[in-house]
Amino acid sequence: MSDSSQSLTLQAPVTGVVVPLAAVPDPVFASLTLGEGIALDPLGECLHAPCDGEVVQCARTHHAFTLRTAAGVELLLHLGLDTVELNGKGIEPLVAVGDQVRAGDPLCRFDADALALGASALITPLVITEAAGWQLLPSKHREGEQVSLGEPLLVLTRTAIEQSDTRADGPLAERRVTLALASGLHARPAARLRAIAREHNVNLTVQHEGSSDNAASASAASLSALMNLGLTEGATLKLTAQGEAAEAALDAAERLLTTPEAEEHSAPASSTLTAVALKEGELAGLVASPGLAIGPLVSYQLPLPAVPLMGEGEAVETACLKKALLSVGEALAKAEAQATRQGQSAEAEIFAAHGAWLDDPDLAAAAGQHISEGRSAGQAWREALDGEAARLAASGNTLLAARVADLRDLQRRVMVELSDDHQAALPELPKGAVVVADELTPSELVAVAAQHPAGLCLAGGGTTSHVAILARARGIPCLVAMGASLIDAANSATSESVILDAENGRLALSPSATQRAEVAELIDARRYEAEQAQALAHEPAMTLDGREIEVCANIGGAEEARLAADSGADGVGLLRSEFLFLERDSAPSEATQRDEYQAAVKALDGKPVIIRTLDIGADKQLPYLRLPSVPNPALGVRGARLWASQPELLETQLRALLGVTPLETLHIMLPMVTEVGELREVRKRLETLASEMGLDARPRLGAMIEVPSAALCARSLAVEADFLSIGTNDLTQYTLAMDREDPALTARADVLHPAVLRLIQATVDGAKGHCPVGVCGAAAGDERVALLLVALGVDELSVEPARVPAVKAALRCLNAAALADELPALLALDDATAVRQHLSAWLAQANQTDITTTTLERC
Repeated sequence: MSDSSQSLTLQAPVTGVVVPLAAVPDPVFASLTLGEGIALDPLGECLHAPCDGEVVQCARTHHAFTLRTAAGVELLLHLGLDTVELNGKGIEPLVAVGDQVRAGDPLCRFDADALALGASALITPLVITEAAGWQLLPSKHREGEQVSLGEPLLVLTRTAIEQSDTRADGPLAERRVTLALASGLHARPAARLRAIAREHNVNLTVQHEGSSDNAASASAASLSALMNLGLTEGATLKLTAQGEAAEAALDAAERLLTTPEAEEHSAPASSTLTAVALKEGELAGLVASPGLAIGPLVSYQLPLPAVPLMGEGEAVETACLKKALLSVGEALAKAEAQATRQGQSAEAEIFAAHGAWLDDPDLAAAAGQHISEGRSAGQAWREALDGEAARLAASGNTLLAARVADLRDLQRRVMVELSDDHQAALPELPKGAVVVADELTPSELVAVAAQHPAGLCLAGGGTTSHVAILARARGIPCLVAMGASLIDAANSATSESVILDAENGRLALSPSATQRAEVAELIDARRYEAEQAQALAHEPAMTLDGREIEVCANIGGAEEARLAADSGADGVGLLRSEFLFLERDSAPSEATQRDEYQAAVKALDGKPVIIRTLDIGADKQLPYLRLPSVPNPALGVRGARLWASQPELLETQLRALLGVTPLETLHIMLPMVTEVGELREVRKRLETLASEMGLDARPRLGAMIEVPSAALCARSLAVEADFLSIGTNDLTQYTLAMDREDPALTARADVLHPAVLRLIQATVDGAKGHCPVGVCGAAAGDERVALLLVALGVDELSVEPARVPAVKAALRCLNAAALADELPALLALDDATAVRQHLSAWLAQANQTDITTTTLERC
């Protein structure tokens, strides 16, 4: 080990072959949960100390040792994988806890043959479990390279730009939580966590409490450190805060980490490599944004701005870097504010996360180290972000790897400020091109989209990346994670056009003229159908056999109400009022709620607007209303059940709703109803409040059918209710006992399961002659399912605003009575797969396969 006060050099503990930690076939090491490091596939039979230090831990089964250096760095050497199960067989320890060792001293001998027979692998990770203010530099050793015992393996450096001591005085508090963020602790929530620490002026630490004795931890001051924990949904965390507001900070942090994020920008269902047999000349990728495209393959490359390699001294370059960071930070803040004003929530969140990352002390420290070595500010920033990008890319965590494009965006922004090369204009791209790139930053994607590409293909990236979110928002077909062969293919492409199938995850590099013609015809047909559907979107949806079906919109607030009106919606079938209550420190006032509801009613200009009362619980929690922790939240206090424990909260909402005019167009819907008594209680309270407010008119009151008991008792509910609306998402999960939040069950939780369809039929039959029945669940937006729902007798469908024209167009081609005749056969089938196959065959025979296959022309 080097004795330098500025660096620590770790030696190879055994002769072996280099294995990046991300490639270790063990998720604990590969995800960097324990820390950063490297691994060796040993060629010797003795493990040696990589540095001077004290032995602070020896595993009972002799397979793992922890050393602590004089500088406080702790290192874990883990001999093989799953070797704990050998109970020490084949391993002879040569040191004990408390021993002082020098670099190269033997720690243990082992019988490689014996270990190979009992362990899953001999790969031996070397992990920095406690960095103690040191930073690991990217390894210069490549995967597969052989290193010798004692050869320099890893280098750690001290942070060069000293951070001011911000340690807060005051009480120390701890809290244990389970991470509930489906995407893990990624950039946006990490930025919010850091903001909580700053707002409350506390030192906040997150520690991952896994099965290891050396759980990884990170300060909330560092965005990079938080993300490098690799925390995923379900992780058990210990939060520690010190300061006068420690408890308040922990309350806010707990709310953040245990409240599932709204999935407004979720990846499409086809988010994994499709298991298809690729033909010659085809490449596979992950579907980030679905669709079809055809056009010339154009490579997108944008060199980084030119900056000097060497600087003019540490003081000068440090000042230059600070000035550049400040300038970019101000630009990001303005961009965030503008995006917020324009209602572009995805862009606003991304700019906010970039702003937080820009202020990351670890990145500043890395750049400062390079400046102290003589680099210019621009070059130092470039190298610092190169290092961080390499760590994220090698993390083994696809979500973290997807953030590399964001780092590259920051890298460019700051380097532009520090460069005399102002020719940073984006390259011109031919309209209608299929654009190929290694990666795209979010700002590059926005600029590329302005040039109207037909599609995008990225060698890297992921379906959860910000670029994927933006591509979906703009409707640009996009494949990601296609590998280095994509760039090679783009450089050697000879075909005048390619076919991008971002529905089945393929890129055909050399399609035949016939294939190109077929795809071009299909794209034209889809475009024509979309245009025709939009042209008729404001007309009623009348089936071929004369039934008029209302097609309404599911929305989250007044802004989307205007989109619904523009899309041709016949009304609002579901306004999710909980979005008014989320992302706030306290409940919205009566006036705030009334203004939002009034704006939605005004936007629909006399058409009915159904507003669902507060639906909180299970997958949705309020930061300021923490419901008791229960084993099965989906079966706990939520929806209508909240009235018993939170009467003031819900009565304030009723007063706000009763303040809307005209009340004749306002409908109130009660979620999670299980029996008619719940509906009667709300109607009684509505009457009382309306009388107190001196109102003559009354809004209609309806119930959601989300649980089997409500469906089976639909007749008694329909007698009391003015309308019923089926929430297919919850009805499916409760009927099939499949959590809709569980990704392993998502594909099986299918509304077309015969049991679910029978409950829908029971609801329609029970309501017949009493009140109309609608469907506001996601199933209504699927044209095939929508047709079947109408055949079952549903009167109204409510879908996302953009889906209104297409669903109306599909209904105009439906003979509902003919499909109803097929119901006995469909309901007698064994499972959802069989129902889908039978339904598709019937629709194909009836020339109603899909809106995307020229149904409008046939009609």
